[in-house]
Amino acid sequence: MKCSIAVCLVPILAAVLPAQGPPGRGREFGGGGFGGRGDGILGAGPGSRTPVTGSPYSAVETVQRQQSLANGNQISTKGQSTVYRDSQGRIRTEETITPPASSGNSSNAARTMVTIFDPVAGNRYVLDSSTMTARQSRLPDFAGRAGDGARPAPPARPNVTTTSLGTAVINGVSATGTQLTETIPAGAIGNAQAIQVVRITWISTELKVPVEIKTTDPRFGNTDMELTNVVQAEPSASLFVVPAGYTIQQGGGRGSGGGPGASSRGAARRGPAPQ
Repeated sequence: MKCSIAVCLVPILAAVLPAQGPPGRGREFGGGGFGGRGDGILGAGPGSRTPVTGSPYSAVETVQRQQSLANGNQISTKGQSTVYRDSQGRIRTEETITPPASSGNSSNAARTMVTIFDPVAGNRYVLDSSTMTARQSRLPDFAGRAGDGARPAPPARPNVTTTSLGTAVINGVSATGTQLTETIPAGAIGNAQAIQVVRITWISTELKVPVEIKTTDPRFGNTDMELTNVVQAEPSASLFVVPAGYTIQQGGGRGSGGGPGASSRGAARRGPAPQ
């Protein structure tokens, strides 16, 4: 039952992709803020911060979530984004955000949020076409930039088992699958019985990004991330720079590259992003 970096992409992003789940979702497996793929949007698998170069692509990422409530009611959400990556490892995500009709606010029109990750320059930009602004924040150090070392692997967790699923063609590309199963013992979080959380991830052997992630968590429901319509070609270089005429706001704040009042924390300037 289906319920969106990778990756985290993607990334995510920083919350750049839709609807991050309730607090605690994804903690068992190091879920990030880069959308359906967590940190995996950057490539080299979930949790990696090593940019992948030389394997450009574009694709559509869809994240579906379904949660069943105790009274039989169900909550279903779906988000979709377009993802681009060039040969330098730079990433662009485009997400259309449509406010709920029940909000009653006619000014809340649908808008597209664009986020650019540039591990070459070490910056993230969140573009707002309605205000012609780009909120800039620094990316963390990457293993592929300026000689940085790889991020240490997380310590082994005693209640998590890993199962290899081999290789298969997933969404049109060859991918390697892994299943992580975590058992939360009875009483660990006030639970009367043990809780089992299962996460199945398929990572493209060529693109080094997750193309499918399925998570089943009795606490929060089911989540299904799919990367489809994959085109392995070089996207236009113009997608990875701030358009001319945008005001770049420095000091974008935590995670998502900025928040309310970001412009007051740093100087604003106009022009394309630094290369």
